[in-house]
Amino acid sequence: MRCSEVKSGRSPKGRAQRYFLLGFVAGILLVLLTYLVSQQFSISSQYGDLQFLLVAESAVVITRARRITDKQKVNNAPDEETSEHSSRFDQSLRPLFQMTRVANRNECFLLVFILFSGRATEKSKVVCNTEGSFSESCEADGDVRVHGTSLSVSIVPTRSRSSERREWRIRAHARKSVDNIKKVTVTQLPDPSAAAPPCTVTYTAVPAILFAIGGHSGRNYWHDFADVLVPLFVASRRYDGEVVFLVSNIVQPKWLDKYKAFLHRLSRYELVDLDSDAHHVRCFPHVTVGIRIDKEFTIVPELSPGGDGRRLLTMADFTGFLRETYALPRHAAINLAREQPGKRPRLLLIHRGHYRRLVNEQEIARAAEAAGFDAVVTELRGDTPVGEQALLVNSFDALLGVHGAGLTNAAFLPPGGVVIQVVPYGKMEFIARAEFSEPAADMGLKYLDYSVSVEESTLLEMLGAEHPVIKDPDSVHRSGWGMIDEYYLRKQDVRINVTRFAPTLALAFEHLRRRQQ
Repeated sequence: MRCSEVKSGRSPKGRAQRYFLLGFVAGILLVLLTYLVSQQFSISSQYGDLQFLLVAESAVVITRARRITDKQKVNNAPDEETSEHSSRFDQSLRPLFQMTRVANRNECFLLVFILFSGRATEKSKVVCNTEGSFSESCEADGDVRVHGTSLSVSIVPTRSRSSERREWRIRAHARKSVDNIKKVTVTQLPDPSAAAPPCTVTYTAVPAILFAIGGHSGRNYWHDFADVLVPLFVASRRYDGEVVFLVSNIVQPKWLDKYKAFLHRLSRYELVDLDSDAHHVRCFPHVTVGIRIDKEFTIVPELSPGGDGRRLLTMADFTGFLRETYALPRHAAINLAREQPGKRPRLLLIHRGHYRRLVNEQEIARAAEAAGFDAVVTELRGDTPVGEQALLVNSFDALLGVHGAGLTNAAFLPPGGVVIQVVPYGKMEFIARAEFSEPAADMGLKYLDYSVSVEESTLLEMLGAEHPVIKDPDSVHRSGWGMIDEYYLRKQDVRINVTRFAPTLALAFEHLRRRQQ
């Protein structure tokens, strides 16, 4: 039922009923508004105007309604923001007006203003999460303006209203613990008249992701993946290439060249180097500030946006994306049942030229051959082109190496393959498994590890049996990361007892044989 003019001669009783019903509706709305406000957490609410109404004098609202009515703008010339939601007004208010039989146009508009004034600003909001174990980030919607060299992001409200100015300082690197990376200032402005940089480049329908590289990435292959490539894949895959990357802290430009193929498959747009983008203010309808790690070198589907709009992302999606990006031919490990008799699975034994070396790697290779593999010893260098190294690893069915960045290449193994991690002496299982065990399983690989005994570590010969590093690893762990890194990771090599290691190789071969049945 539509609102109509007040008829003359209405009885006092009718007016009382009308005001009673209006009071009843206002009470319901007040309860709803209180509930909506209570749901806010570190955000600029899409119902910001409703908050204002809760603390404003009622006369202010009525004056607003009267002023618009006096200018005859309620029906004849609605403002742009009201027009944008007119269809929703009609559908949402029709049952309400039928229930209350509201008769006065001014009162109709008052209800519309109260109920929907917040909706007109729902496109301007920012949600920030600074409580993650690894990362912090913001999602900003509406009129979002980015100035590169100052690393500032401003969110401008779409309505002329007074609201609280809010500001966050966000480290856009996936690891917020990396302290040598400049933070981004994210500011929700109180109203459109507040000082905001004018746009010089406007992306009308394309979102952006602002992130920082550096830290350990660029120096450690595992961190390239865990700190940048996987989190960026999670943040951007849902856009199917229709997203702009805004990158800060480009201390190693060669890093971007190294992963150019990967980045170009995620975004069809030219990457923006914020560090040198001094003369532009880039404006977007949505900006993600910071990329997130939810778990080391893997994806937690429940915490990830859907990759195709229908399901959540997984680590298997990431490795599949790698195979597509680098045109890797093998999408499954060897199928012994379909191969010619005598065909053997291939095992790549990673050669290390510095610390955590396998001292007897040729003996280990022969043990792998005895277990049924064709074993190849090769070095996986960080300066090798990614596509070239990916193609090499993809040709194998199993990857074997001491804990280290080289095992990151497991991401290129065909699904169903095997990863064998040799864990150095010194109670390093927790660290080693956190970085490779669950990630490998999430990739669709079989994970096995082999813990080095003290007799297999060169530390025993170097330090002697009574040294705390040998005798009391717990005390080394209590002393902090410096001692752990110095002795168990940088001063230790490994001489594997192949008799003791043989059952692990047998398990790896059995997995490849059994999965074909």
